[in-house]
Amino acid sequence: MRIVVLPGDGIGPEIAAATSNVLRAASERFQLNVQTEEHAVGHASLEQFGSTVRPGLLEIVRAADGLILGPAATFDFKDEQSGEINPSKYFRKNLDLFANVRPARTYPGLPNRLGAFDLVVVRENTEGFYADRNMEQGNSELLVTPDVVISLRRITRHCCERIAQAACQLAMKRRKHLTIVHKANVLKIGDGMFLDICREAARAYPGLVVDDILVDAMMAHVVRQPDRFDVIVATNMFGDILSDLTAELSGSLGLGGSLNVGTKHAMAQAAHGSAPDIAGRDVANPFSLILSTALLLAWHGERSGAARYESAARAIEHAVETAIKSGRATKDVGGTLGTAATGQAIVDILQADAA
Repeated sequence: MRIVVLPGDGIGPEIAAATSNVLRAASERFQLNVQTEEHAVGHASLEQFGSTVRPGLLEIVRAADGLILGPAATFDFKDEQSGEINPSKYFRKNLDLFANVRPARTYPGLPNRLGAFDLVVVRENTEGFYADRNMEQGNSELLVTPDVVISLRRITRHCCERIAQAACQLAMKRRKHLTIVHKANVLKIGDGMFLDICREAARAYPGLVVDDILVDAMMAHVVRQPDRFDVIVATNMFGDILSDLTAELSGSLGLGGSLNVGTKHAMAQAAHGSAPDIAGRDVANPFSLILSTALLLAWHGERSGAARYESAARAIEHAVETAIKSGRATKDVGGTLGTAATGQAIVDILQADAA
């Protein structure tokens, strides 16, 4: 398996280094023959090549079996014509990574006021309220006058159908419960179509229990009783907000694994930002990118039929659980270690479990 690693900005290089260390250990234990190649993206690429995503990088990624993208300083990148491209948006759009899969679960040993839960948010990833990716060219946020802005949302039947299918298929592998999150009482046409398509897709899966909740009410329900949910499907922005909330409810946004999936490609990506205020201090939690990489391995294993990749993914997830339970983690999840030492702790656990 050949994986391209793009460390990104801020804490990106630190958590990417810890993740690559874990990936090497998993590859050795499970004989995965993972080969990685690293390329600059974000500010480092802008300085070196005049673009945050240099020409030719997309072809390199397309030829690989997977992509690991560290966090990028996306708020800094405002002018694509000057090479300031949002790397996350760029790869999601150009690789057609239409599903963002965001698991959230609690961990033994990590205090949680809401009780144990294990759920997954499946978020449509290519349209919705995201104005920077809705048009073939340009941006769908329009400055009509100096005092008037119009932001256009795009909802298509094609994108609704494929995210609905992805969510239903995942729910059938889990506890067979799908929750559709929407705002069809106000966005009657767009969210109405999304809701209808999700319901229609679910009818093809016998035994799948389906309910739907308005997005504002969902924020209350998921805080009140997160254990009632299994797989949640939502449009782009609603899913983005909800998945950050569920990750934080699990104990930390730093535990939020995230996999962007398309028909042919997948991209592991930390759920959080580049956190420039703590960059270079060896305090960032690497678990989000490590867990995202486990999701990437599992995706490759399922796609290729090679079960050892899925075994490696489960071993990494178990190692993270063991590290948290034993306090071998960063401060935000109850530990005392730095970024590099936390990554090494996962390596040590993987090696010890193999002995």
